[in-house]
Amino acid sequence: MTKCLIVAATAAEIGPFIQSLEGKEQKPDILITGVGMVATAFALGKTLPNKSYDFAINVGIGGSFSRDIGLGDIVFIEKDLFYELGAEDDLQFLSIDELGFGKAAFRAIPGFPADLIGRFRSVSGLTVNRVHGNDKSIKLALERQQAEVESMEGAAFYYACEQIMLPCVQIRSISNYVERRNRENWQIGLAVKNLNDWLISYFN
Repeated sequence: MTKCLIVAATAAEIGPFIQSLEGKEQKPDILITGVGMVATAFALGKTLPNKSYDFAINVGIGGSFSRDIGLGDIVFIEKDLFYELGAEDDLQFLSIDELGFGKAAFRAIPGFPADLIGRFRSVSGLTVNRVHGNDKSIKLALERQQAEVESMEGAAFYYACEQIMLPCVQIRSISNYVERRNRENWQIGLAVKNLNDWLISYFN
């Protein structure tokens, strides 16, 4: 049997899927990391060296910069970036790559089942400590990086998997547009439902 690790920041994002696995003998391992890139990297750093997996999947909800992506849509984040990793030089931002201390961008690693992503739009993501909610900072983000979505964990997941060259993929359901914070416009329930419906159908 193929051995898979499913990684999510919170149990609430994949609660129905977790319930669907109860009583099953063959099922993927679940790792709930906590919110943010530090928690994600720490949890994976403890887990991955001690167990052997064929591939890993990072799932959750996220925000979209692009209005071409509908709320509740599920996307495959092929490339993700530590957006804030670098230094300011007055008004100019210097990435960790430009500073010569490493790299900011990480990608899905082939080797996971192709049908995991066959139906989903491929996008680029930003991983942030502080989600965007200001017109000026959103405009700056889009000028610096042509990303479609943002999350708080994705690049950390890809980073950890790259350290041991574990095949990996990040799949997210869009809960909101990246804009000035307005909870009335969010569709978290729809995003969680669609994500879990897909997980349940794929793994059952």
